[in-house]
Amino acid sequence: MIKVKNLRYKYQKSKDYAINGIDFQINEGEIFGFLGPSGAGKSTTQKVLIKLLRGFEGEIEYQGKPLNSYDDQFYQDIGVSFEMPISFSKLTALENLEFFKRLYKKTVDLEPLLKRVGLWDDRHKKAGEYSKGMKIRLNFIRALLNDPMFLFLDEPTNGVDPANSRIMKDMILEFKQKGGTVFLTSHIMGDIDELCDRVAFIAEGKLREEGAPRDLKIKYGRRTVTVEYRENGELHSQTFTMEEIKLPSFFKLLQEKEIETLHSGETTLEEIFIKVTGVKLRA
Repeated sequence: MIKVKNLRYKYQKSKDYAINGIDFQINEGEIFGFLGPSGAGKSTTQKVLIKLLRGFEGEIEYQGKPLNSYDDQFYQDIGVSFEMPISFSKLTALENLEFFKRLYKKTVDLEPLLKRVGLWDDRHKKAGEYSKGMKIRLNFIRALLNDPMFLFLDEPTNGVDPANSRIMKDMILEFKQKGGTVFLTSHIMGDIDELCDRVAFIAEGKLREEGAPRDLKIKYGRRTVTVEYRENGELHSQTFTMEEIKLPSFFKLLQEKEIETLHSGETTLEEIFIKVTGVKLRA
């Protein structure tokens, strides 16, 4: 769907590049996670990809054609959910969505979407009276109202309660199952791990790492198994390599001791994030 080659972008008043020569591609029908600390270049990259920022260096292709060759018809194909919810505060939620529906040639029925995310009963309430979580859910529905083929989601579940976050993640996965493509940024590594087919880490305008979450966890993790067990009322632990778990001593421990837990040496995306970018995730 999108192919990026040697992309660079510099803001007018800056001497440094916000994006400094990055390459990646997003395949049709996949969820691509774009991760990095604040100021790393994530938002700039998204704004370039959705044609909000022009004047970039390098090459960007969308469906095999240069991005710059597309006119405003491009926006009929995509849905965008920004990190900061954008709505007209003095209009109701439904009035907001009806306004944006006028911008598109093809739209969907809003009722089932609003019911799905729990906003239907509050559809006549002014958006300015919505809580942060409600505004984010409204923002998410707005990204879907034109039945897009490509979604750009920036922190889509940040500030949303666990129940509605689960619903939104299910909707993202259903969008993918129907053939949709997603560019996703988030600091919630659990969401990234669950949703994304591939991820890329960016720091200081450069890509540091890219791959499938499972492959990266194997690459950066340890090939070990740690066994925690009780002996004479005290807790002990012993770590085995993947080769050592084939030995009789491993099975003897499992058979003879009071086992409490087994842990693999697999790392987490959060640990990979910190190691690759050098920056800890914000609280």
